[in-house]
Amino acid sequence: MIYWLAMWIETHFAPPGFGIFQYITFRAAMAAITALLISWIVGPWIIRKLRERQIGEQLKQELQSVGNHSRKAGTPTMGGIIVLLSLLLPTLLWADLTNAYVIAIFFVTAFLGIVGWLDDYLKVVKKLQKGLIARYKLAGQILVGLLLGGSIYFYPELYGGAMEMLRTMTTVPFQKNLNFDFGIFYIPVAILVITATSNAVNLTDGLDGLAIGTVGIAAAAMAVISYVSGHANFANYLNIPFLLGSGELSIFCTALFGAALGFLWYNAYPAQVFMGDTGSLALGGALGALSVLVKKELLLPILGGIFFAEALSVIVQVVYYKYTRWRTGTGKRVFLMAPLHHHFERKGIPEPKIVIRFYIVAVILAILTMATFKVR
Repeated sequence: MIYWLAMWIETHFAPPGFGIFQYITFRAAMAAITALLISWIVGPWIIRKLRERQIGEQLKQELQSVGNHSRKAGTPTMGGIIVLLSLLLPTLLWADLTNAYVIAIFFVTAFLGIVGWLDDYLKVVKKLQKGLIARYKLAGQILVGLLLGGSIYFYPELYGGAMEMLRTMTTVPFQKNLNFDFGIFYIPVAILVITATSNAVNLTDGLDGLAIGTVGIAAAAMAVISYVSGHANFANYLNIPFLLGSGELSIFCTALFGAALGFLWYNAYPAQVFMGDTGSLALGGALGALSVLVKKELLLPILGGIFFAEALSVIVQVVYYKYTRWRTGTGKRVFLMAPLHHHFERKGIPEPKIVIRFYIVAVILAILTMATFKVR
């Protein structure tokens, strides 16, 4: 909105200085600052309202004896509302709202935010232990992936001429002149990426500050990727697909980074508020959708390595337990507890130390992701 207003003022009155609004880098920086300010302004008010309405975290039975989780019961949840407000409002203010990439990522985030909010509402307010039935939650994630993948596959012209040529293609990490074509499997791949990433971030959201911090690190890297993908000179230099208009996604990404920092202010150990599914499902889906939009699906396991490891630990634990129970009659476990962060808690490592170490790994993975553009 501010972008449109500034462009209208420059076109009709040509005042000095207003041309700066056309630059993505300026608007991306302003989006990050705006997101941070919004989270600091609305955060305390929302936390207070959640506490007044006794919308607090319900402690899972299996976590009662793990770390300091017993003290977390009753901590306000559904704090993802803070993140979404801090993310979506700056996007509306600073991004070009006629841009198809912006419209797509806004829709994915808002829709999954609603799905997550409904799950939290049923669990915390209506006291339904399982919240939104898993198949309904999965159906919402699949629907979002279907709509995004379908729009790219059937209507690539909406995203510009380059997308028409690259609609089913993706960049192969560490390979300079090789793109992989998903062909007729493109839409299922888009569904898988968004659904898997959404659930993986949700699984990661188990320690104070863990999910939001690692999401913020991934968002910063995605901001760079989006910007160079939408810049002809940089894309040509790095020998990656040039996607006209995708640079606007960097505004969304920096807003996500700012929102993550702002929420971390309240979510850092000891947390004053938790994201809940309202935030984790939406942010995970947004990261997945970003990778689909900028044709970097195969980079996501590197950039989102923390989320990948967390989800994989749950899959391995469940499969191995069922297999050993079938073979021997007694189920065995690979990890002391899954997801992975609880395994380290069981080993006696303090929660803050686990979170900081995961941050360090996330930063290393982000740097490695950037390196793949040159180490090819």
